Amino acid sequence: MAHVSGKTGNVSTGANVTGIKSWSIDYSADALETTDFADAGVRTYIAGCTGWSGSFEGEKDGVPQGIGSEITLTLYETSTANQLWTGNCLITRVSATSSADGKPTYTYDFQGTGALTVPTA
Repeated sequence: MAHVSGKTGNVSTGANVTGIKSWSIDYSADALETTDFADAGVRTYIAGCTGWSGSFEGEKDGVPQGIGSEITLTLYETSTANQLWTGNCLITRVSATSSADGKPTYTYDFQGTGALTVPTA
């Protein structure tokens, strides 16, 4: 597989969120134990519910996203079609930082509220 650069990545909440420099997402499934006597002491599992959450951060540029807002979030890995993650989520935390020798930055945490569409390319 060819290597790609994240320099054309992006975050959209209906419109591009300006100033964002990075994002991360965690997508997981519960492992439900099904071990019984017939398994001869070897643990067995089945997949349970899935969920996703993450964050994005960058320099302040425009009005911050509102905490508690339910949004449609799209996280672009690159500008290549189908290299993106999309789903509805809640903004669960906003953290602002400012310093005398730097620019104000914002970090947003989100929690997925339904199915997540994952990259297909």
